[in-house]
Amino acid sequence: MENQINVTEFVFLGLWDNKQLEFLFCFLFLLCYLGVLIGNFIILLTIICSHLIEQPMYYFLCHLSLMDLFFTSAVVPRIIRDLAAERKNISYRDCMTQLFTAHLLAGVEIFILVSMAFDRYVAIVKPLHYTVIMNRQRCNMLIFLAWGLGFWHSMALLLMVLNLPFCGPNQINHYMCDVKPLLKLVCKDIQVVNILAIVNSGMVLVVVFLVLVASYINILYNLRTRSSAGRRKALSTCSSHIMVVVLFFVPCIYTYSLPAGSDNKDKEISVFYTVITPMLNPLIYSLRNVEMKIAMRKQWSHMAHSELK
Repeated sequence: MENQINVTEFVFLGLWDNKQLEFLFCFLFLLCYLGVLIGNFIILLTIICSHLIEQPMYYFLCHLSLMDLFFTSAVVPRIIRDLAAERKNISYRDCMTQLFTAHLLAGVEIFILVSMAFDRYVAIVKPLHYTVIMNRQRCNMLIFLAWGLGFWHSMALLLMVLNLPFCGPNQINHYMCDVKPLLKLVCKDIQVVNILAIVNSGMVLVVVFLVLVASYINILYNLRTRSSAGRRKALSTCSSHIMVVVLFFVPCIYTYSLPAGSDNKDKEISVFYTVITPMLNPLIYSLRNVEMKIAMRKQWSHMAHSELK
């Protein structure tokens, strides 16, 4: 069989067949997207316009908010458009672009979460060396490393998909272009490709998640030597990180650790990490973080005084 692309566009089947339900969720997804935009913009403005930007933890949080904004913007606007449209079609080129962009940004976000865990580990386990280890140069290096690893992951996935023949049905049982629903449309045996996809995405997610869990267990173990006030402050910060990690990784591991042929709830579960988690992240980091709440109050107070003048 020649490796020739006969399919020039794909058609999304979407989340539901019920048209009335689609209109309802079009409105709900629009509200969620506005929540993502507003929440993450508030986080960004609060950190950039305050002294918090000088602290590595908030420097990483700033980049995490940017990734949430970019990642959600790469997926959700098209979902909203498709929910309101009669025909949910996407060209082959746009589909590959969305696949690459979504995995790039999600990959960068994963390794930023690793950097945040490393920051908390150093702060609690090696507090005397914290300022030396977590200097701005090393923080920038970790951000560049996150982009490099995210690019490697998404490029490997894209090249794998580009090399596959799509010459049969073009209906994607999903609301976005992702590797697993695309593999179901390939007109050749995908057993080897399935394994490569699981290794590239699923196994990487599992390994990174286990590393994060181990680091937070180590952090919690080392907190026993701290004072009660120090433990409360550290637990407040770490609990926010743990909640974000669980909300992001658990649905992703469920989605990408199973082969493409398996009959599971991929598209329903993927709503968690494409829409719900980016919307909840600003709430988790702002409501459970005393420094963020103080900085936000100062920022709003300063803006209110500026308007009165």
